[in-house]
Amino acid sequence: MAEKIGITTTIPVEIVLAAGFTPVDLNNIFITDSDPPALVRVAEQRGYPGNTCCWVKGMYGAVKKNPYINKIIAVTQGDCTNTLAMVETLQHNGMKIFPFAYPFDKDMTFLSDQMQKLAGALGTTIEAAEGKRQELINLRKKLQTLDRLTWEENVITGQENHYYLVSSSDFNQDPEKFEKEVDDFFSEIKERAPLKKNIRLGFAGVPPVLSDLYRFIEEKGARVVFNEVQRQFAMNPECDGLLGQYLSYTYPYDIKGRIEDIKREVKKRGVQGVIHYVQSFCHHQIEDIILRDSLDVPVLTLEGDKPGAMDARTRLRIESFIEML
Repeated sequence: MAEKIGITTTIPVEIVLAAGFTPVDLNNIFITDSDPPALVRVAEQRGYPGNTCCWVKGMYGAVKKNPYINKIIAVTQGDCTNTLAMVETLQHNGMKIFPFAYPFDKDMTFLSDQMQKLAGALGTTIEAAEGKRQELINLRKKLQTLDRLTWEENVITGQENHYYLVSSSDFNQDPEKFEKEVDDFFSEIKERAPLKKNIRLGFAGVPPVLSDLYRFIEEKGARVVFNEVQRQFAMNPECDGLLGQYLSYTYPYDIKGRIEDIKREVKKRGVQGVIHYVQSFCHHQIEDIILRDSLDVPVLTLEGDKPGAMDARTRLRIESFIEML
């Protein structure tokens, strides 16, 4: 069985696979744990401040709960600065850390150097990683189809879209098994009638810690037909090589590229309003100013703190937003 290596967010996973490791997205094993709040408490009991993003604390707790993770690839630029402090506390206790950085200005040479450095540190080559990219193209195309069926054929819910796209950060630790899961899902929905929901919403921002968000939206007569960051995790398989694929990935770079992508998809998918989800104590909260100024549709900004069901105030705000639309 391949040794598992944790990742703090989406990185060139093809490099990890080419090196013979199994990637494990620490965010995914945190939020799918049987008791995510308990993992947050592990970090707080260790001394993490209360005003630290729960994703960061949850990742720390997930590592502590899963001792098979003794190596982590940490994104030190292009994601949360608190992640860097989190992995330093783990490194202090003997964890092996491999840093990886995305260039703010999408500098091609910088990103290429980072990919070469990571490949060398893991004992593989970019050529081998490109071979893995080729192997994953068919799976990534299926995820593209799944996304299209969500907004064009209207046979996939926002929650289902979220699950499959967000899982593509590490393919649930097994690309072959995950592809079979996607194939089985396609078989399941083959005879499904189009979903009858009047209001079409977009979801921008980091994946939510709110467990009942999508279900509540659908109960109120709307549905999410666009998950921004989750869709980016699935990548565009038609890019020019591994470097091109990760240069076209919008999340770790400046907000301008994300805005252009959101505006394009909002228009194409007939989105009537956007929910911008921001995590408490996250620097992406400040980007809400730019996003609200830039989009041509109404925007509802939701803030999440700890994992679990939404509170009454958040439910009321969503309900009012849908009624307004």
